[in-house]
Amino acid sequence: MLLDDTKTYQTIDNFSASDAWACQFVGQWPAAKKDAIADLLFSIDDKAGGQPKGIGLSMWRFNIGAGSTQQGEQSGIRDEWHRAESFMLPDGRYDWTRQAGQVWFLQAAKKRGVKQFLGFLNSPPVQYTITGRAFAEGGKTNLAPANYEATATFIANVVQGVKKTTSITFDYVSPVNEPQWDWSDPKQEGSPFRNEEISGLTKALDKALITQQLPTKILLTEAGKINYLFATEDKPDRGEQINAFFSPTASTYVGNLPSVARTIAAHSYFTTSPYNQAVATRQQLADKVATVDKLNYWQSEYCILGDNAGEINGNKRDLGMEAALYLARTIHMDLAVANAAAWQWWLAISPYDYKDGLIYIDKTKADGNYQVSKMLWALGNYSRYIRPGAVRVDARLEQNLGIDNQLLVSAYRSATGKQLITVVVNSATTPTDLRLKLGQKKLGSVRTYTTSATTNLQPGTVIKADQPVHLAPRSITTLVSDIR
Repeated sequence: MLLDDTKTYQTIDNFSASDAWACQFVGQWPAAKKDAIADLLFSIDDKAGGQPKGIGLSMWRFNIGAGSTQQGEQSGIRDEWHRAESFMLPDGRYDWTRQAGQVWFLQAAKKRGVKQFLGFLNSPPVQYTITGRAFAEGGKTNLAPANYEATATFIANVVQGVKKTTSITFDYVSPVNEPQWDWSDPKQEGSPFRNEEISGLTKALDKALITQQLPTKILLTEAGKINYLFATEDKPDRGEQINAFFSPTASTYVGNLPSVARTIAAHSYFTTSPYNQAVATRQQLADKVATVDKLNYWQSEYCILGDNAGEINGNKRDLGMEAALYLARTIHMDLAVANAAAWQWWLAISPYDYKDGLIYIDKTKADGNYQVSKMLWALGNYSRYIRPGAVRVDARLEQNLGIDNQLLVSAYRSATGKQLITVVVNSATTPTDLRLKLGQKKLGSVRTYTTSATTNLQPGTVIKADQPVHLAPRSITTLVSDIR
């Protein structure tokens, strides 16, 4: 495998997952269980035998609820696990004891070394929505322009209130989620937004953050699939979002606002299969992002949905390697083709029979059991070792390797410049060997960490730089090497 750290790409910002929806309950489980779950998600410590305690997520996504929990059955949202509390009371005052389970995980993340935090909204507060509930009707945006300022003030107040009560400041707030979908099905909190409406809300939010002297940046736009960032697709007033928000000639331009992050975000849903098409779509995205000066791309939400061109189906839990390898393939494409500077998973904890969780739990509020999926450890092959500030470098397989995309490689130089981190996804049912070659520089010894059917980030023996690295069948292996 040929590596060239003189040819560089994006700088990595973070790897993350969200606290929706289960953390509101799990955060109030017995201490031993919720601490163990927090260790799995956030810890970068090792156990006595060298086995990693967790996957070391470097950012945590906090769901700023709209208040459907307080509405109960009147919310119209059938599954109470898909409802969310709001910090705001009906009279406009705030109760910072709400969202207590989520706040526990927020603090648990910080305690374990997480330094980046993001607050996201699925819906504006129910006090300000057109329907009076946390989902929309008829595919129309559930927030009137007259309430942009009130919603923006609410968001800024939440950032300020969380800061005062936890000493945690959200680095980012994401005011809209998947604005291309209609959100008329009362399955969860959600609202569509047209580009013009996102622009209006963003301008109000920028003012509110500045007024309260908050350093928090606004993340746009969490598009429902990556195509909407560079193409109109089937949503003429909700597509081409890179142009809409970062082109100075657009009427919806907000890229010059002080609080707007130079980042555009989308979700990888519905674009991951078949492989060649998924790669081509991501190349289109990378090419478009590159046309805007100093613009980053974040993949800000993903789990395995749908039938994915018959390759894998999102239905039914899969604690094993099939889902883990598909996930690793998707992460690879987003990082190595789309140049994603961040990669973020959807449900950190799931009670559902679906491929949407890193950790699975019983659907019980007060206490229960939990199970760890291989998808957690697959993400850990990236998140634990590729830390914020790492830079992706060129990595290429030599001839006759990687047939049928069964061997995928990407490499990253650490923020200090002293280590090279290489991640290899071997989807084949047979083992293979690789040798690392780093241009004119010399690599030190190599330490491997392997996730397979029988291992979870299992540390291997130290290998000399000139020796081949053995890759187990159906495995994800992270290679950590010193750069001399």
